[in-house]
Amino acid sequence: MIRVTHVEPLEGYWLRVRFTDGVEREIDVERYLLGPIFDPVRRDRAVFEAVAVDPDLGVVVWPNGADIDTAVLYGSYEPAWAEEGKGSARSVRERRPTED
Repeated sequence: MIRVTHVEPLEGYWLRVRFTDGVEREIDVERYLLGPIFDPVRRDRAVFEAVAVDPDLGVVVWPNGADIDTAVLYGSYEPAWAEEGKGSARSVRERRPTED
């Protein structure tokens, strides 16, 4: 099971996310910040930048309890609302682990 090991906020609503398999992606998460739970994350840059990794679950979380499923960030699944034709194209930049 792939989990998040590191998350770092970037410009706008982009996050740099590293996964247990070593893959690192820069992901525009703005399209996932929907609903009341994400209101503080969208409205307050300081809240957005307080993003962290839940050490027990390996998911991206914010202090108010908002989270984004790792499978969605990894690209394995789309949220249900996106699968219903309400979503837009994903914005992702990826770096694969390199062997030294």
